[in-house]
Amino acid sequence: MAARKPVLYSYFRSSCSWRVRIALALKGIEYDYKAVHLLNDGGEQYAEDYKVVNPQCEVPSLEIDGHVLTQSMAIVEYLDETRNTPPYLLPRNDPFKRAEVRRISQCISCGIQPIQNLRVLKYVGSDKKVEWGKYWIEYGFTSLEQSLSKTAGKYCIGDEVTMADLCLVPQVYNANRFGVNMANFPIVSRINAALSNLEAFKLAHPSQQPDCPDESRNVQ
Repeated sequence: MAARKPVLYSYFRSSCSWRVRIALALKGIEYDYKAVHLLNDGGEQYAEDYKVVNPQCEVPSLEIDGHVLTQSMAIVEYLDETRNTPPYLLPRNDPFKRAEVRRISQCISCGIQPIQNLRVLKYVGSDKKVEWGKYWIEYGFTSLEQSLSKTAGKYCIGDEVTMADLCLVPQVYNANRFGVNMANFPIVSRINAALSNLEAFKLAHPSQQPDCPDESRNVQ
């Protein structure tokens, strides 16, 4: 009996969903896409049927191998550990380099991105949310730029795509949405440009997702 195709619960512009989409594309994993609109009718993530999938009422969720996985970084690590084919998103034989990948990943996924989560912005309020997001992205990118000056090659950690790169690209997209002047962050910008030319990153872009509205299809 054929294994069931994985199902990704995603929102086109969700940074966390985007990371997982890149990982799935890099690993060549086919999946079904199930959109969870975070804004429609107060948020489809709060629907009772979705709470069964993910009690935290967040995206992404990934049904795969008979499991339901949540939290993007845990999903990416699971995919890397269970799909033993390149590219390896966490270096296999270098514990220090692996720690560096996790460090840069967490600088973004724990230190920068959550401050622009939808529920945070709702609490901040519509009058202040752009100012808030711009300030905290610039604050986080200042230290990230310094870190990348020591770790980067072509990409975040040397010349191989890693989990850190999956975090970087969606965050630069958010920076542009909030009006951050990316000229102030040349290393971040250079890496983002290199990654954005890779096919897996193109496929995972919000503009390529089935739930992307027409007016957002040309936003880079």
